[in-house]
Amino acid sequence: MYAVIHTGGKQYRVEQGERLEVERLVGDEGSELELTPVLLVDGDSVLATRSQLSGATVKAKLVGAARGPKIDGFTYKPKSNNRRHYGHRQDLSVIEITGITGPTKGRAKAKAKTSSTDDADAESSTGEG
Repeated sequence: MYAVIHTGGKQYRVEQGERLEVERLVGDEGSELELTPVLLVDGDSVLATRSQLSGATVKAKLVGAARGPKIDGFTYKPKSNNRRHYGHRQDLSVIEITGITGPTKGRAKAKAKTSSTDDADAESSTGEG
C-alpha cells in the first residue's frame, strides 16, 4: 500500500517506514503529524476522489530538521557596473511515515443507518406520518 500526499506545494509518493525531507513543518521533534492523502493505492484498488478518501489518513513522525542545498545566484546589468551575488538554503523537515490507513467503509454505513433511524424517530415523535 502506498499513498501520495501533498505538503509544501509538492506531492510525494510515500510508503510506511519511509523517511523523506519536506518543506518546513511546524512542530517539535518527535511530534506526530496527520496528513491527508491525495491518492491511495492498495493492490488493485485506487482511491482518488474526495468522497473515496474521506477518513483516509497518513500518519507521520517529525524526526528532525535539515537544510537544502545552497543555491547561488548572480545578476548583473551590462555597462553599468551593477552586479549582485545572492544565495539561499531552504529549511526542511525530516519526517518518517508511521502508518497509512484507508477509509473505513463500515463507519460511513453505520452513520447512514443511524441518521435514517433518527429521522424516522423524529417523525414518529412529532405525531406526523
